[in-house]
Amino acid sequence: MTTTLLCAAVTADSMAELRHRRDEVLGADLVELRLDGIRDLDVAGALLGRNGKVIVTVRPTWQGGRYDGDEATRIALLEQAWTLGADYVDVEFGAAEGLMARSRGARIVRSFHDFERVPADAADRLRALLASGAEVVKLAALTHCLADVVALADLARTADGRAVVIGMGPTGAASRILAAQMGSPWTYAGDGVAPGQLTLARMRDEFHAQMISATTAVYGLVGQPVDHSLSPAMHNAAFRAADIDAVYVPLAAADFADFEQFARAFKVQGVSVTAPYKLDASRASATGSDSPLGAVNTLRRAGDRWEGRNTDIAGFLAPLAGRPLRGARVSVLGAGGAARAVAAALSSSGAAVRLHARRTEAARETAAACGVEAGEWPPAGDWDVLVNATPVGTSPHVADVPLDLDGPLAGRLVYDLVYNPPETALLRRARSLGADVIGGLPMLVAQAAAQFEWWTGQRPSSSLMHDAARARLAAATGVLP
Repeated sequence: MTTTLLCAAVTADSMAELRHRRDEVLGADLVELRLDGIRDLDVAGALLGRNGKVIVTVRPTWQGGRYDGDEATRIALLEQAWTLGADYVDVEFGAAEGLMARSRGARIVRSFHDFERVPADAADRLRALLASGAEVVKLAALTHCLADVVALADLARTADGRAVVIGMGPTGAASRILAAQMGSPWTYAGDGVAPGQLTLARMRDEFHAQMISATTAVYGLVGQPVDHSLSPAMHNAAFRAADIDAVYVPLAAADFADFEQFARAFKVQGVSVTAPYKLDASRASATGSDSPLGAVNTLRRAGDRWEGRNTDIAGFLAPLAGRPLRGARVSVLGAGGAARAVAAALSSSGAAVRLHARRTEAARETAAACGVEAGEWPPAGDWDVLVNATPVGTSPHVADVPLDLDGPLAGRLVYDLVYNPPETALLRRARSLGADVIGGLPMLVAQAAAQFEWWTGQRPSSSLMHDAARARLAAATGVLP
């Protein structure tokens, strides 16, 4: 089983900081020492005392780096790093021809970056890189769609394992995670050293990038945007616990056809679907019309077709288990897809549902489609349960509330679908007024667990998925939920 090495890129402003960050790296196979931008640069000092293999890079501004000094001086730094025994030295295509001749390509990474697009002549550029004789070559280009990633993968697979090929930017995340399936000998992680780069912790602990092989099953989240989703953390933790050779990746598709092209190329077995592609997923699915919402949020491969399902209803109801809903008066804030799912779930449980939105016409249209009532804005206090199905209160706008609550409350429960932060300003206010509260994270976990079970036939641990989501949220926000 061929897998891919993981290289952690570190950068700094001073040598002391660089060495500290170098020595802090744990669990990577290589460390890229970015010497560009260091004010007191000392090549020998950068290499001294290293514990593992390193790539030395002095990236000039014309290739996206921070070095803006004399080119001859820069080349001398690269030559010094090679002479002092750096495991690899990254040399941009067209530069340091003397070093290339002297080294005969040994321990050289010959690189090219395009920060605007995948160039039309990418195949020619890759052939030229390979023809240079470098031990390893690197081609990185900004991708604008998943089809760009497919094109890069087709190129990479022609290089017999000598080419690190990376799609930069949000749509390129899959190329970094699925490097083994691209044919790349290693992939990069770091704290935003390059556009779309994922942190070492995520690549190592969330995606388990070093364990992915050409036979690892691919699942993912298709939508736009998807980079802040907690779903990869939950599903990858569940795959790991179940000892299933699979990985779940973010797929920021330009449109649904773009996703389908990627899915064919990488043999995607299943996906979660989020905005704005749920209706597209329903149309693509052989079973999408079975959803009472007219849309699906989950697809799984069935030969050359998709089967579709919506787990939002079950996910929403799971945290309400044991609470009496039949006959309960429920006011739902919002008129979008989330409000539609909530209305369908509550109606199926026998609740009396009213939809409320600032845009009265939108509330009426959604209510009519769901077979529930449309209420006035703002809603009166004659509810037993209040559900926020709007994004109001989501980080970073954590002080915002969709509705001002004044006490005492007649209602007994406030349920907010927002999960970042785990306790919103609305829930804090409701709790202070004596109401029970439910945040959005339990729903997110419940619908994800239903997806995982449908894909694999195995019921995951909800507490495991919940802990993974909480940890990812804490890492993203710096606040322990």
